[in-house]
Amino acid sequence: MNIVVLVKQVPDSSSARSLNASDNTVERASASNIVNEMDEYAIEEALKLKEAHGGEVTVLTMGPPSATESIRKALSMGPDRAVHVTDEALHGACALITSKVLAAALHRLRADVVLCGAESTDGRVQVMPHMLAERLGVAALTGARSLTVDGDRLTAQRQTDDGYEVVTAATPVVVSVWDTINEPRYPSFKGIMAAKKKPVETLSLADLGMEAGEPTSRVLSFAPRPPRSAGIKVTDDGEGGAELVAYLAAEKLV
Repeated sequence: MNIVVLVKQVPDSSSARSLNASDNTVERASASNIVNEMDEYAIEEALKLKEAHGGEVTVLTMGPPSATESIRKALSMGPDRAVHVTDEALHGACALITSKVLAAALHRLRADVVLCGAESTDGRVQVMPHMLAERLGVAALTGARSLTVDGDRLTAQRQTDDGYEVVTAATPVVVSVWDTINEPRYPSFKGIMAAKKKPVETLSLADLGMEAGEPTSRVLSFAPRPPRSAGIKVTDDGEGGAELVAYLAAEKLV
C-alpha cells in the first residue's frame, strides 16, 4: 500500500502569533513553528496501516525551506521518506493554489491512500481534503474517527455533531482524520537519528511543470485585538432590573 501523509508546518498556537506587516501573511520567520497537531494523528494512522498491510509511507509538505525541520520531526515518527514542495512563488498561497500544487505532487506519487488532518491550526478552514479529492478525481472519507481496511476498500466512521456516519470507498482515496482516531507515538531516539538519513526530495513549481498563479484571496488589512475594557456595573437602586434588561437588549442578547 502506497500511503502519502500531508504534513504542514504551522506557528505554535500556544505562543504569540502575528502577521507580517509588509504583505499581511503569517509571520513564520520569528514564530515557534511546529508540525500541525492534527497531522500527527494522520501520521500515526498511516504507520498503523503500513504495519497491518505493508507498503511505504511518504510525507508530503508544501512550505518554505524552514519546513524541513517539521519534515524531520515527522520522519522521526516512522515514515520512510518525504517530498518537500518549496518555491518562493508559493509565498502567501491561498487554499486553491495550495490544493493545485499538492494535487500535482500527489499525481507523481501515485498514492493509494492520502491521509491528512481534518484542519490546520493556522487556517482552520477544513477544505483541503475535499479540494484534493476533487482535483484528483477520487473519493473523500473526511472527518474520520476510525478507519479499517478490507482489500482495496476503506471504511471510516465519519465524526458528526450527533454521533458518526459509516462511509466506504475504494482506493485511491483521500482520508482526513480527527484527534479521536488514535494516540500519536512519540519519536524514539533511534527514530530521531534515523530521520536524519531518510531521503527528502525537494521539488519546485518548475519540477511539477506548473506556475502558482495569483492568489484568489488575500488579507487586505489587520489590527491587533483591542485591550479588554472594563465591564459595566449596574447598581440596584430600584431600577437595576430595568437597566440590566436595557443593556442586554442593546447587546442583542435578549
